Amino acid sequence: MFLNTRLICLAGICLVAAGSSIAQTTPSESGTAGRYEWEYLTGVLWNVGGSATPLTYVVLPQILSLKIPPIFARPWKGGTLVLRSRFSLLVEPFTVGPEDGYLGVAAAGEFEWHHPDDRIEVFFASGGGVGWMNSKGYEIEGAQGQDFNLNWLIHAGIRYRTSANWRTSLGVYFQHISNRGMDDINPGLNSLGPTLAVSRRF
Repeated sequence: MFLNTRLICLAGICLVAAGSSIAQTTPSESGTAGRYEWEYLTGVLWNVGGSATPLTYVVLPQILSLKIPPIFARPWKGGTLVLRSRFSLLVEPFTVGPEDGYLGVAAAGEFEWHHPDDRIEVFFASGGGVGWMNSKGYEIEGAQGQDFNLNWLIHAGIRYRTSANWRTSLGVYFQHISNRGMDDINPGLNSLGPTLAVSRRF
C-alpha cells in the first residue's frame, strides 16, 4: 500500500510541475473554473497502521490551500473535467500520540469533474511535501525518529457551490508521514479520516 501511495503522489507532484507549460497551450474552458481559489480544510484522521507505527494517533489537520487556474478543462461525461494545482500549508496538531503535531507544506495535482449546472464537483487530489514535528522516537518506541519528515497525501470528495464564489466540500483524506529512511528510526504514520472544507474563488 505504501509503495502504491508513493507512486500516486509522485504522479500528482509531476502534474503540478508540468502545470505552467501545459497551461499556455490548453486554457480553461469553464468560466468559474478559470480562477484562483482559497480553501480552508479541517478534519480528523486516525492511525490506520499498515507497515507504519503501531501507536495510536489522532490527527486534526488544519489546511490552508491556494489553487491556481486550471491546467486544462475539457468536456467529459456531460460535464467538465478540470485539472489544477494546489499548494497547501499544513498545521496538524496530534490530540493523541507521543508528538505534539506536524507543521508542513505540500503541493498536489487535483482533478475535478464539474456537473453541467456547475453546482456539484467531484474531486481527486494527490501530492506531497515536507514538514517538521517534535519527534520522540528515541524516547518512545514506535514514535517518529527525526523532526524533518516527508508527507504524501490522497484526498477525494464532493464539493457543492453555495453561491457564485463560495463552495463547501466533504472528503476523505489519507496522509503518510515518514523520514524515508533518513534516520535509523522510521516507523512512519499512516492516517485516514473525513474532512470538511470551505473555499472561495476570486
